[in-house]
Amino acid sequence: MFDLQVTQTAMELLPLVCVSLLTWSGTTFAAENEPKVITVEEGKDVILHCSLSTEDITLKLFEWKKDGQRRVYLYDGSLHHDFIRGQDPQFIGRVSHFPDELKSGNASITIKSTKVADSGNYTCEFPDLQPEQIFHIKLVVVGAAPEPSITILDETKEGVLLQCAVRGVYPKPEVEWQDSEGKIIPAEDPQVSERGGRFDVILRTTVNKASRFRCVATQKEISHTIHAETYVPFKGEGL
Repeated sequence: MFDLQVTQTAMELLPLVCVSLLTWSGTTFAAENEPKVITVEEGKDVILHCSLSTEDITLKLFEWKKDGQRRVYLYDGSLHHDFIRGQDPQFIGRVSHFPDELKSGNASITIKSTKVADSGNYTCEFPDLQPEQIFHIKLVVVGAAPEPSITILDETKEGVLLQCAVRGVYPKPEVEWQDSEGKIIPAEDPQVSERGGRFDVILRTTVNKASRFRCVATQKEISHTIHAETYVPFKGEGL
């Protein structure tokens, strides 16, 4: 009787154990397929890592793609050389792998002199393996904002119209005008435009006293802040 009760209890618990194992396995699989994020400053080289552990891939095929379609790099071990046919023009002459480390399974590549336009989702694929092996990486190339450009546009009865311009940067900066004491002063809505992943931000304000004024650009994502100052004279001082 005791053995029968134990057996029945075990059989009742078995479905619960199976459900738990399936749930845990599914969660782990999803986590492993989340892309690894790599951030690099524009102009520097970056290594995108991809490896089959210690397996020799000297005679295997692997391919790197950007955003699912654009060919970044292809290595065909059966041909014993790199294969650049169909390589996206953006990457020609800028990508290389590690020949001496193929025997240890290293399919990583180096992208030289990174550009903001290189930002995107990359995959490292081994299409001939069963099952097919795909590794995901998200590359973020940041361009630190240069010193803002300040221009005195006009002088009216209401005051002097100032313009601050921050051009060609990523991530998009927050731009503000400050007075000589560092207090934020009212401004028009910023004019924001985007070209090839880079942002231009123009911010105008009207001031009505002679003083020094500062335009500040901040990129919180990369902890970067830079500013420029100008002195605004009024009638009697000469612009």
